[in-house]
Amino acid sequence: MPSPLDFTRQALRAQVTRLFNDASKGDRPVTRRADALFAPNSVAWRVHGDVVTMLIGGVASLMLQMLHPSVLAGVWDHSDFRNDMMARLRATAKFIARTTYDHAGEAEILIDKVRRIHDHVNGTLPDGTPYRANDPRLLAWVHVTEAISFLDAWIAYGEPNMSRADQDRYFDEAAVIGQALGADPMPRSRAEAEALIASMKPDLRADHRTREVAALVLNQTVGPALALIPSRVLMQAAVDLLPDWARTMHGLRASRLTRLAIREGGWAMARTLRWAFDGSPNRRVLPPGQFMDR
Repeated sequence: MPSPLDFTRQALRAQVTRLFNDASKGDRPVTRRADALFAPNSVAWRVHGDVVTMLIGGVASLMLQMLHPSVLAGVWDHSDFRNDMMARLRATAKFIARTTYDHAGEAEILIDKVRRIHDHVNGTLPDGTPYRANDPRLLAWVHVTEAISFLDAWIAYGEPNMSRADQDRYFDEAAVIGQALGADPMPRSRAEAEALIASMKPDLRADHRTREVAALVLNQTVGPALALIPSRVLMQAAVDLLPDWARTMHGLRASRLTRLAIREGGWAMARTLRWAFDGSPNRRVLPPGQFMDR
């Protein structure tokens, strides 16, 4: 007979599954495969496999990305962010999961689909400057902010002593996806990633549109209404993860005591969900050529 702890594990797993998979559309968790773009012993598998750190990193990356006027304009002009910001977060999470763990051929199909979508995302900034989503340098900004945010969230709440060599390996692995999407330049180490971000800081801006989108992101409730407090911890952990200059641009502040409390809360959530997914069938890795029934 299942113990109360077993029921708790199952309930937490079910809640996370519903969060990232829209059952009404037939979504289901991504199956981990040995014939994915990245090998099971890759750094990408390690970094991308943790629910809490990917949520924190995903929100932090959105907060960085929207500081670029062209990225913000693409969201403002071509998405329904006001009514369903969670859909954007879910789509990003699904893209990362599928390109990391699914069959390499399926990942390539998904990347090609995203490239075709980008072909139709273009317009004009309020000052008259044209923008296009498939601009290589703009794609590089989106890529590097995602990569460094996912990695820093993992270091902060999963592997504080991660070696610099593994951090560099992560950027080198992530470059496979960035290049396939058309991003250029493409950082292949932590130093190159930080240099690219520094080189693009003069292009960044924050205005009333930035503040509106940021507020919608940070006021999201991740999961059911009962998850309000955990959601606030996740969102504030994402803000805490931002570099000082980005928090300043967003006009966000927090006392040292508040930031320490947020970090403790983030660690508690991360440990709890790792416990919940320990031994989960979703962690099974299918050998090459084997497919799970759909």
